Amino acid sequence: MYAIVRAGSKQQKVAVGDVIEIDKTDVAAGDTITLPVVMVVDGEKVTATGLDKASVTVEVTGATKGPKIIIQKYKNKTGYKKRQGHRQKYTQVKVTDISL
Repeated sequence: MYAIVRAGSKQQKVAVGDVIEIDKTDVAAGDTITLPVVMVVDGEKVTATGLDKASVTVEVTGATKGPKIIIQKYKNKTGYKKRQGHRQKYTQVKVTDISL
């Protein structure tokens, strides 16, 4: 059994026991969060409607950072060069329960 959940602006496929990264939230490690469900697949049965009561419970394990991304801008013959870096912040969570 797995579910498609909405976490921030992204949708991810999760199953019980999976560890995923979602956009940063201000929740302490060890707390639980409930994520809204978009679709549930249980063997051959696919449920995509009537999921008002369905939820996925996750436990926060900690905060992480994504890979470093380098942004470089350059314009020829003008002496313009700019370099900037970015690391996205994530919250790492473990899926504990999928309920319908």
